[in-house]
Amino acid sequence: MTELLRLITATLLAALATTAAAQHSATYEGADREARLVGGAKKEGELVMYTSGQAEDFNVLAKAYEKKYGVKVTMWRAGSEKVLQRAVTEARGGRYSVDVVETNGPELEMLQREGLAQAVKSPHLADIIPAAKQPHGEWVGTRLNVYALAYNTKAVKKDELPKRYEDLADPRWKGRLGIEADDSEWLAGLAAQFGEAHVVELFKNIVQKNGISVRRGHTLLTQLVVSGEVPLALTVYNYKAEQFKNDGAPIDWFVIGKAVARPNGVAVMKRAPHPHAAVLWYDFELSEEAQRVLAKRDFVPTNRKVETPLNKVPLLVVDPKVMLEQQAKWTKLYEELFVKQR
Repeated sequence: MTELLRLITATLLAALATTAAAQHSATYEGADREARLVGGAKKEGELVMYTSGQAEDFNVLAKAYEKKYGVKVTMWRAGSEKVLQRAVTEARGGRYSVDVVETNGPELEMLQREGLAQAVKSPHLADIIPAAKQPHGEWVGTRLNVYALAYNTKAVKKDELPKRYEDLADPRWKGRLGIEADDSEWLAGLAAQFGEAHVVELFKNIVQKNGISVRRGHTLLTQLVVSGEVPLALTVYNYKAEQFKNDGAPIDWFVIGKAVARPNGVAVMKRAPHPHAAVLWYDFELSEEAQRVLAKRDFVPTNRKVETPLNKVPLLVVDPKVMLEQQAKWTKLYEELFVKQR
């Protein structure tokens, strides 16, 4: 029994030491902050990240970090729900193997509510737009996922594009529309702009008259626009459409009214096994240098120093906290409007 108690005590002390190191690294604001983080990160030698970001996009950012600091990045990628589930399940089981979680805003807010995220006082936060910052400081938006309409430029003429959502009830769009299977945040954003009752009746009418193809996955939906199978999609991520467009694919995107946007971001785990590397990544991803890397991948960065084509587009950024609290309502309404009426 004595040996077991010693083992338990040693494990608890190690966990407390790891937590203390993460907290100190995250909240230290001295002039030598970066030097301390870099020195500690080099000793740790590795950063472990769970992310829902596309591999081809975040590999670029990871390589930039590795090249600058000489610290290896190990990534595990899955959908946002699975990323959250794995981080929470491991922590509840007493396993602390992840340093940073990089995913959607609502999932990061859930991570924070589980008590797993560490507040970070990064000097780069001063450059981040207010809509991407949270009062608790335990995660921050690093980029915005902007919902846009996208069309196949060979199948749809520019002069026939809808100027209002009401235009989608025109018979010309019968059998030509597509939407992603789980974009309740987009629906909530439209309701905030145009009124919930109006939006519900509007899309009931559109679906009844012209139908709508429901596909799971924003990348898949964008690919179907490129192929022409879905001539006009209502909810693609603008960055993915822009990537295909820049590669010469027959696709373009546009917005109606204010473009609904959701912050995606990063959180440092309280018991990060590599605390210096974790906080260093947090600072790095918010920096103008890394934000420009994201911009070159056609993301919408949250650092105000980085210009993007969407800087002049009016945005409505949904509040992840509100979406989390009202998720059941908007998910149910979205399914009733689109998914169950296929």
